[in-house]
Amino acid sequence: MSEKTAKTKARRSAGLMPSIVGISLAVAILVLWGSYGYFTQSFTENLRSQAQTRAALYAGNIKSSLQKHSVVPFLLARDVTLSAALQTESYAATSQRLIGISEEIGSASVFLLDITGRVVASSNRRQIGKFFRAEPYFINALRNSSTVFSTTSNEQNTYRFFFSQKIKSGLKSIGVVVVEVDLRQQESLWRQLELRVALVNSQGEIQLSSEFAWRRQSIQSLVDASPVSTSRRVLDALQQTQLNDFVFIDGERLFAAESPVDFRGWRISYFASTQNVAARVNAILALEIMGMAIIAALLFFYLSRRRALESVRLSAESTELRALNTRLSAEMAQRQRAERNLQSAEQNLEQSSKLAALGQMSAAVSHELNQPLAAMRTYLAGAKLLVARNRLDEAKSSFQRIDDLIARMGVITKQLKSYARKSTESTVEIDLRECVASAMAMMAPQLGKETVRIVQNLPDSKVSTLGDTIRVEQIIINLLRNALDALKDIPEPRIEITLEAGENARLSVRDNGPGFEDPEALFEPFYTTKAPGEGVGLGLAISAGIATEMGGRLMAQNATPLGAIFTLELPLAQTKNEAAA
Repeated sequence: MSEKTAKTKARRSAGLMPSIVGISLAVAILVLWGSYGYFTQSFTENLRSQAQTRAALYAGNIKSSLQKHSVVPFLLARDVTLSAALQTESYAATSQRLIGISEEIGSASVFLLDITGRVVASSNRRQIGKFFRAEPYFINALRNSSTVFSTTSNEQNTYRFFFSQKIKSGLKSIGVVVVEVDLRQQESLWRQLELRVALVNSQGEIQLSSEFAWRRQSIQSLVDASPVSTSRRVLDALQQTQLNDFVFIDGERLFAAESPVDFRGWRISYFASTQNVAARVNAILALEIMGMAIIAALLFFYLSRRRALESVRLSAESTELRALNTRLSAEMAQRQRAERNLQSAEQNLEQSSKLAALGQMSAAVSHELNQPLAAMRTYLAGAKLLVARNRLDEAKSSFQRIDDLIARMGVITKQLKSYARKSTESTVEIDLRECVASAMAMMAPQLGKETVRIVQNLPDSKVSTLGDTIRVEQIIINLLRNALDALKDIPEPRIEITLEAGENARLSVRDNGPGFEDPEALFEPFYTTKAPGEGVGLGLAISAGIATEMGGRLMAQNATPLGAIFTLELPLAQTKNEAAA
C-alpha cells in the first residue's frame, strides 16, 4: 500500500462521517415518524374503545332509569287508595304515601291530579293546589288508556320528563297520576367527573348535558361552530349514522362516540379529549429521542476512538510507504520506456493497416473489373468474326456493347468507394425486371458457354424500387457468377431467378449446387470457397454493402434438398417515398 493510498483511505473514512451522520438522522426520523403513527393509532383505538364503552354505560343508565319509572304510573293507577281519595276528595294521607313512593324509586316527584288538572296530592307539597290541565302529561294521559311519556322545558333550557296515566272508576276518568323522572342526577355526575356528555332526542336536540350552554342546541350546531372546515365531513356522518369520528368544539379536538338509549330514538353523545393521547405519545417519543441520543453518543465515541487508532496505524505505516516510493519510481521509469516502445509499435501497425487497406482496394478493383473485361473480350472476338464475314451492322452492335461495358467499368471504379463509406449519389425509380434483363444480357456470353438451364419467374407488372440501376445489376451479376461457379461439377445444372412484390421487393437466385458450409461468413470480406486464383472473396461483401445502402439486405441460405438461395430484399419505391415523407 502506498502512502498516497493510505491517505486516500483516511480521507474516505473522514468523508464517510457526514454520510453516516446523514443516514443515522434519516433512520432516526423514520423511527420517530413510525413510532408517532403507531402509538397515536394505538392510543386512539384505546380512546375510541373507552369512549364507546362510556357512551354505552351512560345510555344504559338512562334507559334503566326510564324503564324503572315507566311502570310506576301503571301500578299507581290501579292503587285502590288513590282511586278512593279521588272519589271521596280526602287527600290527608295521600301526599305522605306519594312521598314514600318517590323516595323509594328515586324520582323527582310523584303527584296526583283530579279531573280538572289540579294537584290534589304530591310528594312535593309546593305543587299542591296548582293547575296543570294544559300540560302535555295531563292531556295525553286522558287521551290514552296506557302510560304516556311527556317532556316539558322552561325558559332556563331545563327539560323535565314525566310518565303519566289516567285513573278510572269504572268507565269514567277521575284523575291522572304523574311520575317525574329525575335525570338531573346524571347531569350532576357528568359535571363532577368533568366529562362532556349530552342526551340527544330523536330531533337531534340536546335535552341533558354536562355543559349548560349546550342545552336545546343540536350536535350539528356545536360542530358547525368549530373553526375547522373538515368538520362538515363529520356532520355528514353524524346525520347518517352514529357520531363516530374526531370533531372540534370550541377549538378543542375531541373524539365523539354515540350509543343509542333504545327509547324514543334518544342517544348519548360522549366527547373524549385527545390531549391525553398526545401527551402519552409525546412521552414515548421523548424516551425514544433520549435513547437515540445515548446511542449516538456511544457511536461518536466509538468512531472517535477508531479514528485515533487509525491515525496511529497510518503513522506506523508511513515509514514502510516511503521505502516503497523508491521502488515505485524505478517501476515508473521502466513503464515509460515500455510506453515509448509501444508508441513505436503502434506507428508500425498503422502503416501496415494502410498497406492492407490499399491491398483490399486493389483486389476489389481487380475483382469488379474482371467481369466487364471478360465480356469485352467475348464481344471483341465476336466483332472480329462479324467484320471478317462483312456483317458490319452486327459488328457495330458488338462495338456498342463494348462501349457500354467501358462506361460500366468507369461507373464501377467510381462506385467502389461505397465499400468504405455510404454513397451520396441521388437515386431514381428503377424496374427490377429491367435490371434482371440487363444483367442476363451482360452474362449472355458466359451463359452461352455453359449448359445451364435458366428459369425466370418474373411478374407481368412493374416491381419498382429507388436506387442505382448499375449497382443493382452489379449485385445480380455477382449472384449469377457465384451460381455458375457452384454448378461446374453438377450433371444437370439449373438456375432459377424469381422476382416477387409483397411488403418489399424480393429477388432470389437459386441453384442446385452443393450449397455452403457457413452461410453467415459468406458476406465477410476475403471469405471464399473457390480455389486460389479464382476469387478473392469481395463480390458478396460489396453486394451486401450495396443492398444495405439502398435500405435493403442480402441473405443466403441452403436450399432443400440441395443447392443454395441468395435473396435480395429491397423496399418498394412507394414504401420508401412514404417513409421519406
